[in-house]
Amino acid sequence: MTAKITKLARPADPTVDQVFEEFLAAQRARLAPRTFRNYDDVIELLRGYLNGYGHQSLPTEEAALFRRHYDAEGDEHREFCQLFGPEKIVDMLGGFLGYYMIRKVVCGEDFKRAAGTVAKKLSRWLAEQGYVAEEAAREGVDLGAAAARDLPRAERAADMLRDATDRLDIDVQALPDDDYLEFDYLTIVKVEPGRLWVEVWEGNERTIGPIPVPKAATELLRQGWRVSCSLARIRGTWHPVEMANVYPG
Repeated sequence: MTAKITKLARPADPTVDQVFEEFLAAQRARLAPRTFRNYDDVIELLRGYLNGYGHQSLPTEEAALFRRHYDAEGDEHREFCQLFGPEKIVDMLGGFLGYYMIRKVVCGEDFKRAAGTVAKKLSRWLAEQGYVAEEAAREGVDLGAAAARDLPRAERAADMLRDATDRLDIDVQALPDDDYLEFDYLTIVKVEPGRLWVEVWEGNERTIGPIPVPKAATELLRQGWRVSCSLARIRGTWHPVEMANVYPG
C-alpha cells in the first residue's frame, strides 16, 4: 500500500511585503511627494491589517505554515506578509476598507477617500504585473472605487448622527425594557428625508421606524448600509441614543 504524500505549503515568492515595496517604488516615481505619503501610509495600514487578520481565513496547510513561522523566534519568525503571496491581498480588501478603516483607524474623510483610491490603483497594478487574475483585480477596483466614494459619506453621516444623539438628554437606565434596544448593528431598510427605518433582530426580524434623524444625514445614508447604535422609544417614537459608526453596504 502506497503511503499518501502530503505536499507542505512553502513561503511564497514573491511575498506580499516584496510586492508592496515594488508597488510603492512604482508610485514614488510618478506621484507628488504629498500624494505618495498617502499611498505609503495606506499600504502600511494594509500591511498591518494583513499581518493581524490574514491568518484567520487560511486553509489547513497554509495555517500550519503560518503558525510554524509566526511562533518561531529570531530569524525564523515571519509575519503573514513575509510568508504569503500577492493573491492574498485582493481577498482581504473588503475587510480592510470596511470594518478596519471604520473601526480601527482614526482619520479624516480625505484619508479614507485615499484608502479607496490606493486600493483601486493597487488592484489594477497587481493585474498589470501578472500577480492576480483580471477578474480578481476588477473586484478590488470596484471595492476601492466604492470605498473612495462611500467611506467619506459614511463618516460625515456618523458625525451628524453622533451629534444628534449627544444633544438628547435621555436616561436610558430609567426606560422600560420594551422601550430600549441594546447597542447593535442595524441595517437601514428605508431612507426618507429626516427619517430612517432599520431592521432589528429579536428572535425574528422586524422593522423599526420612522426614526427621526438630521435631514442632512439622510442625504448621505443609503439603504443596505448599517449603523451601530442603540435605540430608545420616547413618547412612542424611536431615537438613536448611543451612536458609533456607519458602515457602507
